[in-house]
Amino acid sequence: MTNRTARSEKFGAAEGDGIIRCDACPVLCRIRPGRSGACSRYANDNGVLVRTDPALALMHAVEGNQPLVPFAQAEWDGTLIDPSRVFVTGVGSGTTYPDYKPAPFIVGAQHDGVDTVTVVTEGMFSYCGVKVKIDTDRHLGPEAAPVRVKGEQVGHVTTAEYGSQMLSIGGVRHLTGGSKKEGVVTCETLLKLCDAEAVEMTIDGGHAVVVQAGAAPIVDGVPELRMRVGCGSATVGIFAQQWLGHVDEVIVVDDHITGVLSEHQAGKVLAMKPTGIRVRGRRSTPGRYFQVAQPGLGWGGTDITDPLEIIESIDPRMAWPGLRLLMTSTTGDHALYCVLDEALRPVEAEMPAAVRMVVDRIGENCEPSLCSVVFMAGAGGSLRAGVTENPVLLTRSVARGETRVTMGGAPVYLWPGGGITVMADVLRMPKHAFGHVPTPAVVAPIEFTLPRALYERLGGHMTEVTPVEDVLRGLGADLRVETWHPGNTWPFGR
Repeated sequence: MTNRTARSEKFGAAEGDGIIRCDACPVLCRIRPGRSGACSRYANDNGVLVRTDPALALMHAVEGNQPLVPFAQAEWDGTLIDPSRVFVTGVGSGTTYPDYKPAPFIVGAQHDGVDTVTVVTEGMFSYCGVKVKIDTDRHLGPEAAPVRVKGEQVGHVTTAEYGSQMLSIGGVRHLTGGSKKEGVVTCETLLKLCDAEAVEMTIDGGHAVVVQAGAAPIVDGVPELRMRVGCGSATVGIFAQQWLGHVDEVIVVDDHITGVLSEHQAGKVLAMKPTGIRVRGRRSTPGRYFQVAQPGLGWGGTDITDPLEIIESIDPRMAWPGLRLLMTSTTGDHALYCVLDEALRPVEAEMPAAVRMVVDRIGENCEPSLCSVVFMAGAGGSLRAGVTENPVLLTRSVARGETRVTMGGAPVYLWPGGGITVMADVLRMPKHAFGHVPTPAVVAPIEFTLPRALYERLGGHMTEVTPVEDVLRGLGADLRVETWHPGNTWPFGR
């Protein structure tokens, strides 16, 4: 019996006129010969239910081996691949709906003298989404503001992190709890983000941003270049010694914490003379000010285009004509050098080379601005039942670290607490690893790797364990082989 026929018997049921009812998801498409289902993932090939995409195996290169050339050939008999270097992923494997069926592939292999089992499946995730990290000081929108695509809310702005704005996209409420259009658009957005495609979003009360994993964000049509070196206070502290003797005062404008060098502890330690220049906002500790302006796309993530606006007063008892003042942003993209005139008014002047060098160094210390997309999902009943007849044993084994979880071979971060809630960097997963079903839900690969003896103790589907050689040979033309991602941990390592 071919693997293709075996999979047909496991997934789908024949009806009259050559129609097959696909039971890979709750939609239960009735697929006519030569046609595919609503998800385009399954098709009727002369009465056999087949995956339209091949299954994906990753080959781990060892020292001295050349990178593998991807291939998928019908005549391949499995002899070209060393089974000990192959990891069968969930990409293209199929699902376990309606829950009671064993996973599509339960692969047995031996690694370093240990008999292992890898349970391979694709999960249908309604409880899923992505966390998007956008390296920018620009104000994208208020915290908790709706994020929209094609006018539909697909997520919200969440709490900012150091030098980055954060978005939470997807989740069960947007996929299933709103209108049909909201669910469809949310699902489309997640698929594009997970496949590292560009998505244009708008934020209520904020701005438009184009997000693409591994690429610079584009805010209101302008690409971002730099992630800030630090907040205003940190920037003051980092470069205080280098400014000493070249300027009398430095103000680093920042939406969160604006730094004033002479007041700052760094200035005190360097015995800098007080200048009497007071900035707007709420003074936190010496030389650190909050809320000097409103958030925006200007200097340091504020709405300021003229930095002199944040100067509240200049004390004539402390300031002096000729005082050298530098104002800069946290990325060095903006900088203004002034000298106080006889009336103690800041007058723009040519920036000395020594001062310009430090401003340039701020920029040099800023990392490139990028977008990061992390897929987050909870593995529920159908996934776990496809692994073992007693799912709670799998959950406990994963929590104890006995069973390794991967997604398309990529390592995951496992959240503590109950259930199996994981996060994975989409750029460490294979290309085109995600799909969907029109319920709507996202389909993503997931694998569980553990010792064979442990799998048996967990109540695993032992009669379904198939040697990796047989899995590879049986798939034949339905198999695609690619090189292992060099940055990912080999799942069979100790």
